[in-house]
Parts: sequence; C-alpha cells; structure tokens
Amino acid sequence: MNNDDKIIKLKTGVKGLDYMLYGGIPLKNQVIVGGGPGAGKTLLSLEIAYNMAKLGVPSSFISFEEEPESIIANAKEVFTKFKDIDKLLEEKKLLIEGKGISIKIIEKSDSPSYSFSTIISDIDDIVAMNGSKFVVIDSISLLRLLIPDPVNYRIALLSLTSKLKSMGVTSILTAELPTSERKDVTFDPEFFTFDGIILLYEEGEADKRNLTLEIVKMRGSNHSWFLAPYEITSEGFSILTPTSTNETMLDSNDDDL
Repeated sequence: MNNDDKIIKLKTGVKGLDYMLYGGIPLKNQVIVGGGPGAGKTLLSLEIAYNMAKLGVPSSFISFEEEPESIIANAKEVFTKFKDIDKLLEEKKLLIEGKGISIKIIEKSDSPSYSFSTIISDIDDIVAMNGSKFVVIDSISLLRLLIPDPVNYRIALLSLTSKLKSMGVTSILTAELPTSERKDVTFDPEFFTFDGIILLYEEGEADKRNLTLEIVKMRGSNHSWFLAPYEITSEGFSILTPTSTNETMLDSNDDDL
C-alpha cells in the first residue's frame, strides 16, 4: 500500500495542481508558495482558499500588505468566472482580512516584538471568526522587513508555524523571491521549517515570459517532480501536466476533501 493511501489531503481544486500533489495538500501541513513579482503567488493562494470554501472547508485569506477590498476587486477582475465570491464572503465561508494587521504594523514599526505578538493574536482572532480550517497568509516577506535580524526572523517564523499547527489548520504562506528565474533561486534556511514548498517561476526573454510551477517539497506525501507550465485564465490557474501518468492517483484516498 502506498503511504499516500493513509494520508488525508485537502484538494486545492486548481486544474493540474492536485495531479502534481497526488491528491492535494496533506491535512495540517504548512506550505510556502514562493515566486518573484508577477508570478501569481497571491492569486494562486487566493484561488485555493476560494476553492476550499466552495468545497465546504471554512477558509481565511489574511493579507499583511493589501486591503481586502483591493484583493477582492483584483480577484474578480482576473477570475471573471468566479461568480460566487460575494456569496462565500457573505456566508463567511471565505474571509478576506488583514487591513487591521497592516495598520498595526505601520503604527508599531518602532516596536517589532510588539508588532509580531499582535500579528499572532490577530491571526488567531480571524481564524476564530469562521472556524477556518484553511488559512492563507500573504505574505511573510513583510515579516523580514519588520524583523531584520535573521535569528529573530527565524524564531518569529517558527512561532508563526507553531501557532498555525496548534490551531489545527492547513495553511499557505506566500513569500517574495528575489528572482523569478529558476536557475538563480536560492533557499533561505527557514524555508525548510515548512512542510511544503511550491515555487512559481517566470523565465525567458523580456518579450516572451514562460510561467512554470514546481513542487520542491511536501512532507509526508509523494508528489510530482516535473516542472509544469501554467497560465492564469478567467477560470483560474491552469497547470499543464502530463496525461500519461495514472490519473487515479487523485482518488487514492477516500478521505480526501
């Protein structure tokens, strides 16, 4: 029996991604989605939260950098086929929050330790609002600016992931990479404290950029190792995957959500 047969996974609902994840994200895993500017990491994470909510998994999207209204407007502009965003928000199956956190970060920028403890408390409050089981935090890169000391930054990330685990949620945390080119990507040591790493690349010449996705790591589960091209459409992300692999891997666990 494959170890994946015993693992409960949350299906992301993203075309091609569950195929690459052999069914979805393992329950209660904490996953980094990293990419350079314009790669789509925020949109991908928001789409997953939206899909989770549609599947009945209460979800929260917490932004440190953008106002909720801006996030919702951008999602509607890009994903024009997502007709029920407002309904999910109204029913609180999906929460998009974070404006208050951003304001507190700015107001308390001279007191990093206070700001970080406030962030943890606010995340806890947001998750409790709808009993979220899936949480997106966009993005942890702001924490590096807030906490420039590398040791304290790593301690802060460990505290954050420990808190998320204690909440019993499955989470995605986005991170800005200094480059969009795969050949130039280097990993910060703290990345490997997370259960999973999914990277988005934007490569090629200036007038012709190719978008590709790679699953670098997913603790406790098998996953694909190929580099897959993707595009962002009105219906969401479309990740192009080989069709020759046995597609029944997506249904390998009857407990998958």
